[in-house]
Order: sequence, then C-alpha cells, then structure tokens
Amino acid sequence: MKDLRYERIDVIVGAVLTGVIGLFIVVACAATLHAGGVEIDDARDAAGALEPLAGSFASSLFGLGLLGAALLAAAIVPLSTAYSISEAFGRRADLDDSFEQARVFYLSFGAVVAVAAIVVLIPGAPLVPILFLTQALNAVLLLVLLPFIRSLAKDRDLMGAHALGSWGRWSTGIAFGLIAASVLALGVIAIT
Repeated sequence: MKDLRYERIDVIVGAVLTGVIGLFIVVACAATLHAGGVEIDDARDAAGALEPLAGSFASSLFGLGLLGAALLAAAIVPLSTAYSISEAFGRRADLDDSFEQARVFYLSFGAVVAVAAIVVLIPGAPLVPILFLTQALNAVLLLVLLPFIRSLAKDRDLMGAHALGSWGRWSTGIAFGLIAASVLALGVIAIT
C-alpha cells in the first residue's frame, strides 16, 4: 500500500505519454507518408520514409527508435504476461523472488520471450502485419477484460478505501465506450 501512490503516478504519466506520443506518430505519418502515397511493408520502408525528414541519419534514427521500442516491449510484455499467468495459478510472482520461490513466473517469462524471439526470427516473416494483428488482438482482449477489472476495482469489500470512486467509474466507462467503438470500427474496416 505504501507504493500505491507512486504506482498510480507511474500509470497516469505512462498512459498520458503513450497517448501523446501515439498522436504525434499518427500526425507525422499522415503528413509525410500518407501525403506522399508511401506504403510501409517492412522496417526498410519505414526507415526510407524518414529520409526526407532526417536526411542521411534516417536509418540510424529509425534503428535507434526500433531498438528502444523493442527493449521496452521485451521487458514489459513478457513480464506482464508472466504476472498474469502466475496470478491465474495462484502462484508467487515477484522479481525479487528466487527461481525456486516463483518457478511459474520465471518459466512463463522465459516461454514468452522464447516464442516471441522464434516468431521474429522466422525468415521472411511479415513483421508489420504481425505488429498490427497483435495490437488488434490486444484491443479486443482489453474489451473483454476491462469490465471484469472495473468490477473488481468497484468492489468495496475487496478494495476498501481504494475502491473506484465516481470519477473512476465515469472515466473507465468512457474508456470502455471508446475501446468498444474502436474495436467495432476495426471490425468494419477489416470486413469491407
């Protein structure tokens, strides 16, 4: 409980920065790629598309951005999956625990990293479509999980003084509506 305040700040700052960065990525891509009729099928296309903006440093800039995103994803996605798997089995899940104390956690983490590495290293794998499909799957799964998480957060018996208040219920309701509309739009676009 003593760390809850700091974790809340971390989550809010991370969510806001993710949204702001995502907005700027969309605006930059619309202004450069879409306006120029550039289609991106792989990392080479993306690096080449940056050349009018970054000049001869385009490949290096893209490579650094890709490396940073990959390192972040390699740390966060497998860890969050390992935490979820451990919690589902009622097992300990803490980075401070030894392998003997949190065997399910560490084995899950290793398995997710191994599967991701195998998929990425398949020669000729369509990485950009894989990226889009995983994000679409993420949105659909969030739509399924968010009502359960929200109901847990609202439960005063479970959460006590930290239960979701009226502002939290409103904001999560709005978020759920926006996610549902986005998933519906994605489905319509995929079908047409």
